[in-house]
Amino acid sequence: MSEERPIQWFPGHMAKSRREIEKNLRLVDAVAEILDARIPQSSRNPDLDRMVGDRPRVVLLNKADLADPAHTRGWLERFSERGVSAAAVDCRGGKGLERFQPLMETAAAGRIERWKQKGMAGRRIRVMVLGVPNVGKSSLINRLAGGSRAAAEDRPGVTRSLGWFPVGKKFEILDTPGVLWPKFEDPAVGEKLAFTGAVRDEVVDAEALACRLLEVLRDGYARELGRRYRLEGDLSGLRGCELLEKIGAKRGMLLRGGEIDTVRAAAAVLDEFRAGKIGRITLERAGA
Repeated sequence: MSEERPIQWFPGHMAKSRREIEKNLRLVDAVAEILDARIPQSSRNPDLDRMVGDRPRVVLLNKADLADPAHTRGWLERFSERGVSAAAVDCRGGKGLERFQPLMETAAAGRIERWKQKGMAGRRIRVMVLGVPNVGKSSLINRLAGGSRAAAEDRPGVTRSLGWFPVGKKFEILDTPGVLWPKFEDPAVGEKLAFTGAVRDEVVDAEALACRLLEVLRDGYARELGRRYRLEGDLSGLRGCELLEKIGAKRGMLLRGGEIDTVRAAAAVLDEFRAGKIGRITLERAGA
C-alpha cells in the first residue's frame, strides 16, 4: 500500500423511508432523536428539523460509553443552552435510560395538560424514534420495552419497516428505519458517519477509510492510538497509510512473501474503533 486513495462511497437513496416517516409523524405526540455521542453534529440529519416541526423532542446521545466523557458533557451543556432536553445514554447496556421517561414527560407536558382538560388523562404518549442508521434505535426500544422486540444489530440497515412497541403504561414507541440524507455538503460528515458504521461497509473503500481515521486519531488521540497498537515515538509526521502498515506489521498481519495485509489491518482498525477498544473518543467537540 504505497499511497492514499480517496474515499468513495454513496449513502444510497432513502426517499421511501423518509416519506414513510413523514407520513407517520402525524400519528405521534413527540420525537426521540438518537445521536451518536462520538459525532453529535454529523449524526444529526438536517432534514429532521423540518420533518419534526414543533413536536416535543428529546435528544439522546447514545454510545456515550464509547465517547470522551468531557466532550459529552460539553454537548449536553450546548443542548441545554439551546433549550433542548438531552441525556447521555448507552442504549445497549441501559445506562442513563432511566432519564428517558421523565425527560419525555417534561417535553410533552403541554400536550399532557391539554389531554387532561379534554378528559383524556392517562392517554399514552406516542413517541417516534428517529436517527441515522446503526445509531441504536432498536437497542433503545428493546431496553424500554423489555426484551428483544425490535431487530438490533451492530450494522446499518437492519430496521426496514415501522413498528409500535408499548413501554409501561405511559408510552408507545414507534421504531423507524435509519435515514441518511441524500447529499453531504461537507465530505467530513460522510467520513465520520462511515467511521462509526452508519454507512454500510460494502459501499466504502475500507483501506482508505481506515487510513483517514488513523490520521484523525493521530491528530486528536495520538496517545490512545499509540497505546493500542504499541506504536512508539512521534506519530505526527506519519500518513494514514504508513500508520496502517505499522499496525499490520505489529499485529503480524502478513501475506505470502512478507507483504503487509493492509486489508486485514484496516478491518481491525475500524472494528476496534467502533467497539471503543482504542479508547473513549469523540470526533466532534461542542462549540468547535
